[in-house]
Amino acid sequence: MFLLKRILSFSFFLLAIFAFWQCAKRGTPTGGPKDITPPVLLRTEPENLSINFDEQTIRLYFDEFIKLQDVQNQLIVSPPLKYIPEIKPLAGASKYIEITIKDTLRENTTYTINFGQSIVDNNEGNPNSFLSYVFSTGDYIDSLTLSGAVKDAYNRTAEQFVSVMLYEIDSAYNDSTIYNNVPNYITNTLDSLPFFQLKNLKAGKYSLVGMTDKAKNNLFDQRTDKIGFLTDTITIPTDSVYLLNLFMEEPDYSASVPSYVAKNRILFGYNGDEEIPQISALTQLPDSVKTKILKEEEKDTLNYWLSPTDLDSIIFTVTNEKLGLIDTFTVKTRKLGLDSLKLNPSHSRSFGFEDKFFIKANTPLIKLDTTLIQILDKDSVQTPYNASIDTIKNKIDIDFEVVDNHGYTLSLLPGAIEDFFQEQNDTLFYRLSTGSYADYGDLTLNLSGEVNYPVIVQLTTDNGDVIQEKYAEQPQIFEFNYLEPKEYSFRIIFDENANGKWDTGSYLEKIQPEVVKYYPDFVNVRAFSTYNETFIITN
Repeated sequence: MFLLKRILSFSFFLLAIFAFWQCAKRGTPTGGPKDITPPVLLRTEPENLSINFDEQTIRLYFDEFIKLQDVQNQLIVSPPLKYIPEIKPLAGASKYIEITIKDTLRENTTYTINFGQSIVDNNEGNPNSFLSYVFSTGDYIDSLTLSGAVKDAYNRTAEQFVSVMLYEIDSAYNDSTIYNNVPNYITNTLDSLPFFQLKNLKAGKYSLVGMTDKAKNNLFDQRTDKIGFLTDTITIPTDSVYLLNLFMEEPDYSASVPSYVAKNRILFGYNGDEEIPQISALTQLPDSVKTKILKEEEKDTLNYWLSPTDLDSIIFTVTNEKLGLIDTFTVKTRKLGLDSLKLNPSHSRSFGFEDKFFIKANTPLIKLDTTLIQILDKDSVQTPYNASIDTIKNKIDIDFEVVDNHGYTLSLLPGAIEDFFQEQNDTLFYRLSTGSYADYGDLTLNLSGEVNYPVIVQLTTDNGDVIQEKYAEQPQIFEFNYLEPKEYSFRIIFDENANGKWDTGSYLEKIQPEVVKYYPDFVNVRAFSTYNETFIITN
């Protein structure tokens, strides 16, 4: 009997421990399934799609705690309001959003407040995508739509948050409207796909424009915004899908106030127009003062070099002869040091088979003595070369043939190079070496289909940087040799005016930019390999 009691007692003890363990197990958090459900809009005050709207405050209620994320970029009100609505709460979590309208609303107008993907649940950040609140100050809700896409005229991908705007063509509309007046309707492409849709439109004739709108003021600023436009008028309703081609305009010409940046250099900046302005000194300069003007490469900047002078100030005119514009500036001297000769080689150590060697200078070059230049290969044998001054780009070009797995030493003795101020180089040594032909790959491209010559074919990296460029006025095979192993693609520019470069567009002149096509794929070039690609061009 005693043994039976001991067994029962022990069994009870085991059962108690098991029960406790089970309870403990049930109480251990497992996290459960991840919440992937976006917040749900339960109701609004006033109701969504209200007519004869005359309220100042709107509330949206949700089924869970939500927060606002990137609402400054995501929120779009169409037609635009003069004052940005006040939205609460901007910080923290809440089960509702309150919007306070600060404008006087237009009569008989349908308004859309689009939140994009800014409303997310508090825990997981799941967005309620493209939630809209629509109301009308009139007796009905406008319901027409217009759709399309945006692309960049030059780059492979378009920017994010491109604003797409509709302007009603009425008696007040003209070409300057986009600079001075907000549009009748607006939307944007957000940050995911380059597509847009304008909703709740009324019937009529419109002008369609896209812009990057960096200032977020719904106005076009030529200095900062890319723009795309349709030349033709759009009549709504329409079933057509529209494409906007965005480009940065060449800015209108203007001359900047010049200033001394060194005792022997005055900087003249300007914007716009291909013609380089002419600079003339109205102040009589001493006979001892010599001057020279050089344009900075790839910048709208002119360097006015002059012998150091004790003049307190100099009066200049800056003339754009094509436009007939003359600006007059007084430049006062400052206590500054001199710009002295500095030489920078294009390459250090590694040198490719298609590379060109040059030495860039910071002060104007005027003299080159080739008898003081020597190139020796790794066996100390002299290598023939040609050397010359490029007065436009202010550099010394040194051209010589190279072979694989070889080393070269370029030496320039004192006096080989002389600048505008009679400064000369010290002894210079540059050591270069080539790799093996087997370390590189070759790539050829054939163009077919609807190709209008001349074309500029650019070999690019995956981020659009130009590696090599070739120009063709008629069909040919484009060869790109000795390429480092990596991914490449192609940009094709249709040079309509045959000036050897890509030309942008103009909104006021209704000129679209020159057409650019991208090869749809990337070619993964490997060492000691040859690749042949064909690009079939379609309109």
